[in-house]
Amino acid sequence: MFFKKMFPGGTHPHEGVNGKAVNSGNAIRELPAPKRVVIPLSQHIGAPAEALVKKGDTVLMGQKIGEAAGYVSASVHASVSGKVVGIENVETASGAVVPAVVIENDFQDTWTELRPAAHPETLSAKELQEIIREAGIVGLGGATFPTAVKLTPAEGKSIEKLIINGAECEPYLTADHRLMLEKSVEIIDGIHLIMLALDIKEAVIGVEDNKMDAIQALAAACEGVEGITVKALPVMYPQGGEKQLVYACTRRKVPAGGLPIDVGCVVCNVGTVYAVQQAIREGKPLVQRVTTMGGLVNNPGNFLIRIGATIDTLIEACGGLQPDVVKLISGGPMMGNAIAHANIPMTKGTSGVLALGKEAAEKPENPCINCGRCVTACPMQLVPTRLDLLVRNNNLEEAEKGGVMNCMECGACTFACPAKRLLTQSCRTGKKMINARRKAAAAKAAAEAPEK
Repeated sequence: MFFKKMFPGGTHPHEGVNGKAVNSGNAIRELPAPKRVVIPLSQHIGAPAEALVKKGDTVLMGQKIGEAAGYVSASVHASVSGKVVGIENVETASGAVVPAVVIENDFQDTWTELRPAAHPETLSAKELQEIIREAGIVGLGGATFPTAVKLTPAEGKSIEKLIINGAECEPYLTADHRLMLEKSVEIIDGIHLIMLALDIKEAVIGVEDNKMDAIQALAAACEGVEGITVKALPVMYPQGGEKQLVYACTRRKVPAGGLPIDVGCVVCNVGTVYAVQQAIREGKPLVQRVTTMGGLVNNPGNFLIRIGATIDTLIEACGGLQPDVVKLISGGPMMGNAIAHANIPMTKGTSGVLALGKEAAEKPENPCINCGRCVTACPMQLVPTRLDLLVRNNNLEEAEKGGVMNCMECGACTFACPAKRLLTQSCRTGKKMINARRKAAAAKAAAEAPEK
């Protein structure tokens, strides 16, 4: 039996003829390994990994080539076997320039020694968390927060429920949908293993009801598995946001400025769960992921890609772009990043690559007409039009009081705005400016503090 749940706000973006319906029936295909992979040492939230290899070194597939440089960090591994031909700065989809390990593929796919856990049920929660940490697993829904950190509750915090994000609410993206269809048994097993790592008894999988085949596949796979249930959710963006998903599945409301753990929950994406299952059962670190290539390409699809393969190799595998493309996006159209060229490496967080037409072209801003649509759409129950005005006038104190730091940058307000105001961009800018001020104030206070 499936139950429908909702959350405040949200919107339902129109996808057009090249949306999810085109790709949801396309089975996952493995993208041929490229001649070279470019593996950034920073493809996660937190401190960049520190290189463990140098130019000229020979590496094996799955070998750790970057060591996590702090508690909130993640290791990176070679996605091919071959020779390190350089460590150089590269541009990522976010626009950041970060160091990366460049490996020339020998096309042997010679794996490093893998150490699967023979009997994971006998391992302690701490031991399971360490396997996940060593595998370099991060949130594959796009947030890229190190998974081992999320699964290690802070002192004084307790976890009761595991919430699995199978919503895939971004338009066009179907990678998670296909993964739920094709790897449903492994996903359920991964959920079971994460429950062991958290030492909890209950997990809920939330899936939007435009993926009934995935809901049925997961429900069948968890028959006889104690503590795991599937819930069908209405199609509404951003259903996959952590706070929205927790509320939709449990009716627990994460407080402003808080995290799901504040209400006893942890949220993991289905892709992350599958990566955890592969790390524990097969001993494989995170070197591949499923990515959607959609929009105006000749042969759209869902691909198992090597981390570090460049976007142009994916486009080539899809038969090239159609002539009406005006924008390339890494990620989904609502929260993804527009990219200027395709010679950019795909990372752990690359959930999709979209080629969009004139509907994605920038449109001129017009004055706010005070219609309130942005307020209705905001899932965080903010007043985006007011925050926009405050940030543009550099009134950051009032913007902070108005909750700008709680903005999840989902883009629902900008999508809903008939005047085409860049509301999300204003909130993003305001958050960056406030954080910069906080850092400057902290540094000044530290400098002026008397020496002990």
